[in-house]
Parts: sequence; C-alpha cells; structure tokens
Amino acid sequence: MARYIFITGGVVSSLGKGLASAALGALLQARGYTVRLRKLDPYLNVDPGTMSPFEHGEVFVTDDGAETDLDLGHYERFTGVSARQTDSISSGRIYSNVLEKERRGDYLGKTIQVIPHVTNEIKDFLRIGEGEVDFMLCEIGGTVGDIEGLPFFEAIRQFTHERPRGECILMHLTLLPYLAASGELKTKPTQHSVKELQSIGLAPDVLVCRSEHPIPDREREKIALFCNVRPDAVIPAYDLKSIYEAPLAYHRAGLDQAVLDAFGISPAPRPNLDRWEDVIDRLENAEGTVRVAVVGKYTQLEDAYKSIAEALTHGGMANRTRVKAEWIDAETFEKEDAANRLEDFDAILVPGGFGERGTEGKIKAAQFARERGVPYLGICLGMQMAVIESARHLVGLTNAGSEEFDHEKGAKRFEPVVYHLKEWVQGNHKVRRKQDDDKGGTMRLGAYTAHLKEGSTVNRVYGGTVIEERHRHRYEVDIKYRDQLEAKGLIFSGMSPDGKLPEIVEVADHPWFIGVQFHPELKSKPFAPHPLFADFIRAAIDGARLV
Repeated sequence: MARYIFITGGVVSSLGKGLASAALGALLQARGYTVRLRKLDPYLNVDPGTMSPFEHGEVFVTDDGAETDLDLGHYERFTGVSARQTDSISSGRIYSNVLEKERRGDYLGKTIQVIPHVTNEIKDFLRIGEGEVDFMLCEIGGTVGDIEGLPFFEAIRQFTHERPRGECILMHLTLLPYLAASGELKTKPTQHSVKELQSIGLAPDVLVCRSEHPIPDREREKIALFCNVRPDAVIPAYDLKSIYEAPLAYHRAGLDQAVLDAFGISPAPRPNLDRWEDVIDRLENAEGTVRVAVVGKYTQLEDAYKSIAEALTHGGMANRTRVKAEWIDAETFEKEDAANRLEDFDAILVPGGFGERGTEGKIKAAQFARERGVPYLGICLGMQMAVIESARHLVGLTNAGSEEFDHEKGAKRFEPVVYHLKEWVQGNHKVRRKQDDDKGGTMRLGAYTAHLKEGSTVNRVYGGTVIEERHRHRYEVDIKYRDQLEAKGLIFSGMSPDGKLPEIVEVADHPWFIGVQFHPELKSKPFAPHPLFADFIRAAIDGARLV
C-alpha cells in the first residue's frame, strides 16, 4: 500500500507547491522508490479545458485524454511518470459525480451532504491505484482558509485518521516575508497559516518556507517551536535561476530526508542524483545561444505556453545550447511587416490556440520562415496556419482559411482548407462530434498513433515510422488539398493509421520546416528532450552558424 504525502499551501498563492511536489517526487525516485503525483483543485470547473489560458495557464493533456492543470506537466517533467485522468480532480468533478449518483438513486433516498457524501467521493479518488506505488503525492490547490478548499481538507483529515498510523504525512508551504525597513524575516504569517490548518484538524509534519533571504537558525527554531514541528523539518526554499535546480536544492536543504524521517523510514536508501547533476551541468555549461521567436496569441502570460517554454529549454540541453525564447504577439504582424521583427531570430515557433484573433499574423510568420529558410516549428494551430499559408501563396487558393474562423463570425468567408472534425477513430471505435456539442472534453484528446513517410525529415528525427503523440484540437487539415500542396513542395509526412487525418507536414528543400497537429511539448523532459525540439534547436544552431 502506498504512503501518502499531502501538500498544502498557506499565506499566499503561487508559492510553488507544484514544483515542490514534483521535486520531492524526483528525490524519492532517486532513492529507489516509485511515485505517483496528483492534483486536487478546489475550483468548480469540471476541468480546466474550457478556461482561458489567461485564467489558468496552459491545459496539460494526458495520454488517456484528460485536460488537466499545468502542474501535472511539472510532475511528468520531473519524474517521467505519465499522468492519467485519475491524477487530476476538481470540486466540479467531485460534485458532478455526487449529483450523478444521486440522480441514479445510488444513495437510496438519503439526504446528500458535504459530509459524508462529498468527502467520501474525494477519499475514493485518493485510493485509486494506491497499490501500484510506494508514495502517492497529493497536492491541494489554493491556500488553507479558502472556503472552496474546505471539503478537501476535511476529506484529508478523515483519510489520515482511517489509515494505519505512519502512512500519511502533511507537507505545508508558506511564505516568510522580509520587511526591509526593519531588516527582518517575519514568521507570524507562517504561524497563522499553521494555526488555520490545526483548526480544521490537520497538523503539518514538514514545513517548506519560501524566502528571498537566508533563514537564520534562530528563525527556523522559532518556527519549529510555534508550529509544533522538528527544527530539521523546517525546510528553506529560496528563489532559483532554473526550476531544474529544485531537486538538488531541496535535497541540500534536507527535504527528502525530513519526509522519510516523518514516515520513520530508517535507514533511508542513499539517493542517486546523477540525472539531476547532468541536467544542471547542461544548463550551466551551455556552449552558445540561439534566439527563438514564439509567435502566439497568449504571449502576455508565459504560463499559457509553459510546456513549450520548457521543451525549448530541453532542446537546448540536448545541444548544450542556451535557448533564448522571445514571445511575440501574433497581432503585431497584422500591423507591421513580419521581417521587421523576425529578421534576427535563428528559428520561429508558432504554437497552438483557439479562435481567429492573431491568425493572420501567424500566417505571415510561417510565410517568412518558409521563404527565408528559417527553421520553423508549427504546433497544432501553428501547423494549420502553415498549411493555409502554402495554400494561399504556393497553390493560389488566395481565400484559403479555416472553418473555425467562419463559425466564429457566423458567415462563410474562406475556402476551408481546415475543417471541423466530425468523425475519427479512437481505439476500436468511431468518435462523432457536432458543431453545437458542449465544448468541454469534446475535442480529439490524448495519445494517437501516426505513421511517418520513409525518407522524410520526421522519419529521421524520430528514428522510426510509427509514433504516438498527444492531441488537443477539434479542427483538421482537409486531405482533399493534399495533391495540390505536395505538388508545390508541402509534404504530408505523417498521417493517421487510416490515412485520413494529416498529422505532420514539412516543406521540401527547406533547412527545417515542420508542422505537427499534435503537441510534442507535452512529452518532453529535461533528461529526455523531445526529438522534435532537440532537432529544431540543432537546426537553429546550424542556421545561426551560416549567417
């Protein structure tokens, strides 16, 4: 049976619970244990799939088709453990499940209440797969004291009392603010946060204290005394130059040892941190720099493209090169010549997105890359914009566009080179969708197989002809334009197994121009960079050397 580590936060949000959870999972792996990480989000959305990226950052998609919080991306990148649908839950999903059971009569006419029915549903979720791993790390979103988080805290309180002693611990993240006027770190917010936890029946075993300044021993001892934890279980967490320093930094601070001590595991296995030392070596000893323009529509919030930012860093690691990604609003190119902004970049990446806003700018970025021989990676909508660009400027379909944009405006304005996907094969059955279906969870989601054309660039990059990648989209490139486009040099180098859905396009006689319908960034890791990103950065380096 798994041991459980519950990770909570206090004082303020955005302290880095997800990163701390991921780093702790990596450290437990380094000691030879198996782990699984989960996220419990108190918001009432069923999942983040219908949220704007400005609201919640990117949506991370699992192999089995769940739309989840971006923290699951941290979990995968740090541990290499593929997340599942059962690793992400929200209050909205919990209440939806409870109400579905009530409508079916599963509760046999009882009055439905938060306790025990909602809390029981949360506990049932926590138990899923508990026999598969040594440690289950469960992060609770938000901060202690949030009204919407109370059912989760109550469920955890019940859960820890129902388990045998020593099978559950609580790790709490807080902030130690620094008052410059008095030159002091203040511990009172941490004390009040722990007091709030204790008032609902929970007591932390390990405290992780974020601080911009070194925490003196006397302050750690004071926190330990007032918060009822051991001094060596008060772990400092300082700002880092890179998130990938977190496992080594937390290990030096004693986090993994404090957790194992809280479980009474002694002697603890010695950690093997070679993987993370190599990651830091590649980061700190880069041999050059390349500049990559990311032309998107949510560029004001980098978390909207979190996995892309990290995958670019991984691609740099694979080549021992520092990647300087610069975020450019695609709408900029609807007002000015793309060449004015893109001339000095070594590569261009156009990411996914929804809606028409900014798409003409993305098309101009794709045109610039194609005509100037600049390495180009188009992801999801970025691939579709590259196809539309080629249809307009190579084939002569000057009115080429996407059904998505016509549906948005409610009028037919474009020749639909990209159309709304109404039917596709998933496993052994067909999935059918209509334009007026609910938006949540109705896209082509999760891992799908693609067959690659022998001798193509992607065949070389992947080193094979069959791949599996994660998707999140409801529009597809129309196969009926394939012959016209290929005659002009846009090759359909990856297709679905049935040959009906284009998965990858590439430009012949170009240093490196690839568009993919899927999201390769979701599977990239610092110790295992995705091959597309690794080769994309290699091409950027080669191009920079030629200039």
